[in-house]
Amino acid sequence: MKQAARADFSFPSYNSALSRSLHTLMSFESDKAAFKEGLRVGAPTWFGVGAWGLVVGIAMIKAGLTLTQALGMTLLVFAGSAQLASLPLIAAHAPAWVIFATALVVNLRFLIFSAILAPHFSHLPWRTRAWLGFLTGDISVGLFMQRYPEFAEEKGKLAYLKALVFPNWVAWQSGSVIGILLGSQVPTSWGLGFAGTLAILCIMLPLIINRAAFAGVVVAGICALLAVNLPYKLGLLLAVLLGMGTAMMLEEFLEGKKTAVKTEPATSGKCQEREPS
Repeated sequence: MKQAARADFSFPSYNSALSRSLHTLMSFESDKAAFKEGLRVGAPTWFGVGAWGLVVGIAMIKAGLTLTQALGMTLLVFAGSAQLASLPLIAAHAPAWVIFATALVVNLRFLIFSAILAPHFSHLPWRTRAWLGFLTGDISVGLFMQRYPEFAEEKGKLAYLKALVFPNWVAWQSGSVIGILLGSQVPTSWGLGFAGTLAILCIMLPLIINRAAFAGVVVAGICALLAVNLPYKLGLLLAVLLGMGTAMMLEEFLEGKKTAVKTEPATSGKCQEREPS
């Protein structure tokens, strides 16, 4: 009788279901708030991303690509810097390996982006990580790391990233498709190359958030100017490699210096404790 009465009032399955429902509701509210925050933070960049896509779309048509080729490139490649770097090589009938190597080196920074984001989303299925990686761009990574600089488990990370990458992709593709469709109607005298430079500067300057990134930009810029006359735009490859290498080495040096400064007081404190009174 006592066991029967105990079973009547325990309701383990009901409590478990209620707990799961509450957890799901709390997660939904956290994701909703994070998504709204991501939209708010990313909104100021949408115009610049669309303008940059517009310039790249026009450049593809001006470089001699057909409408189908240009649309395929913007949808499949989705990398403005690599597209612009490869277009002069395509127009100059450069060897295929030079075109692919240029695009590959320009996009090497995405290896760093992947390494930065991987610890945050390692629990997700590889398919989800694959399409998130495809949609994630420079500005999205920068804004995400400003919000979540640490790898600590925190609710809303995925929703926040989605709120950054989805509108960014839509803005880019919208501007790029418009540029492709209008490319043949826009005269070269409009100076859209300069407008594109201004657009990408507006996007990228906020991402220079530390000394290592600034040093990498300076080194890459100087190298690009000095090597501007190299054939097949190989100076761009050299600038990217040296700029990335400089930023990575300086970042590692500064992190090591910061760690040493943090551990030094603790070490000196232990030594003082060991001294005889």
